[in-house]
Amino acid sequence: MPLPDDLRAWRQRRKVSQIELALRAGTTQRHVSFIESGRSTPGRAMIIRLAESLDVPLRERNALLLAAGYAPAYPETPWDDGQLSPVRAAVEQVLRAHNPYPAIVIDRHGTLVSANTAFHRLMTGVAPELLAPPVNVARLVLHPTGLAPRIANFDEWACHVVDALRGQAARTPDPALTDLIAELSEYTPARPLAPTHLGFAVPLRLRTPTGELHLLTTLTHFATALDVTVAELRLEAFLPADEPTATALAAMAEEGPRSTV
Repeated sequence: MPLPDDLRAWRQRRKVSQIELALRAGTTQRHVSFIESGRSTPGRAMIIRLAESLDVPLRERNALLLAAGYAPAYPETPWDDGQLSPVRAAVEQVLRAHNPYPAIVIDRHGTLVSANTAFHRLMTGVAPELLAPPVNVARLVLHPTGLAPRIANFDEWACHVVDALRGQAARTPDPALTDLIAELSEYTPARPLAPTHLGFAVPLRLRTPTGELHLLTTLTHFATALDVTVAELRLEAFLPADEPTATALAAMAEEGPRSTV
């Protein structure tokens, strides 16, 4: 897509007027208008300022720069590259610190990058093919041969997962994400949810041999990353929503390791 069209699409997606964008980026509404109409060619620094003002992800910022004829500004380093050793070490330390509570790191498509032993422990009994890399966590959770049969509130949780992905796709369109949503929608109940459904506030209720776990989720990301790979990482932790769940997770940890992903 040409730069003027792409920039306009991002501005409209973020529901920001030309005047507001100009104020955020330290320029004029006239300049923004000229860029979007193709009457003015912005410099590299201006494109970066406009993209940052619109909270455009780093990968898409590089695409804007390429559309204008400039080289990408943000590297995309493979996760196993030596340059990311400090980041990998930090991630693994955070994951270990969450034990005995499950925690994972995923990329922008929900592909599993790393997980702690508490998460591996919950994967016992899922279909082996769902554990073959690359592992998509949303598929692992919602697939009929994955965790789905063990989720006591599957209808609510499935809708929560798919709705969150739809929101992500609306903020940052991605064909691969669109395909994943279409697949997961086949596993999601079409019938209306109960009147007591609380939407985002719903915990994950997971049946285990130790008892039913009630888990709340938190999401963390690297807010100041300048590498595409690192910026797209998300750490998701599953924390106990009540004391019995905390006790059960601690007891499961004492039983020793289970099968790994």
